[in-house]
Amino acid sequence: MTMSRTAVLPVAHAEWIKLKSLRSSLVSLVTVFAATVAITALVFATVGVAEADNADAEPLFDAFYAFNFGQIAAISFGTTAVSSEYTSGALRISLAAVPRRGLFYGSKVAVVGGLALLAGLLTGFGTFLTGQAFLGDDGLGLGHPGAVRACVGGGIYLALMALLAVGLTAVLRSGVAVLSILIPFTLIVSFVVGDMDSGVAAFLPDKAGQQVLHEAPTGTLGPWAGLAVLAAWAAAALLAGWWAVRRRDA
Repeated sequence: MTMSRTAVLPVAHAEWIKLKSLRSSLVSLVTVFAATVAITALVFATVGVAEADNADAEPLFDAFYAFNFGQIAAISFGTTAVSSEYTSGALRISLAAVPRRGLFYGSKVAVVGGLALLAGLLTGFGTFLTGQAFLGDDGLGLGHPGAVRACVGGGIYLALMALLAVGLTAVLRSGVAVLSILIPFTLIVSFVVGDMDSGVAAFLPDKAGQQVLHEAPTGTLGPWAGLAVLAAWAAAALLAGWWAVRRRDA
């Protein structure tokens, strides 16, 4: 156990240093929080009260409207954290320093996932509280049914989307390719699918994961079951990425 720990911690620390020095990754990570909260403030300051009076509105889910944009930053963070290894040729240096590819890949996944989760949780609570502050007496509090679950689950959702991007980038070795797939997918598919909560559509990564943001999901999946489906997608992508890192030449 001691040998394992002494091997993991320095590698994880090295991955943290690499991420700190990579401006595009840091910008994406900060943007997860900053853009989501800023868009929330803009939307709720202009149309928040009107939407609160809408009988067809779903106040809790609507509180996280800006997650549609925050998830793009989360995907970008996960993508750039891995794609930089390939675009700069740093992967050869990384694997020379850490020949155990599983250790290298696992440490990167842990660091990216940990940072994404921290940013996601801050974003979840920050988004909810910021939006409700503009609604006055019509606003929801953290005591509202499902509010804390949605804030925590929303943070986990953003972290899982980042990890999904990590795995796909390790497989495709191209940040452009991954962004070209995931960003249109999360924006267009969610728009086309709309309110379809059953059938195959319910098991798409973003559609399933966002069930945790609803106060009372009515589809096939419950809030945590939907998040579990997204976790399964992310796990599959990470396993595929692990295989690619282990089997392919640097």
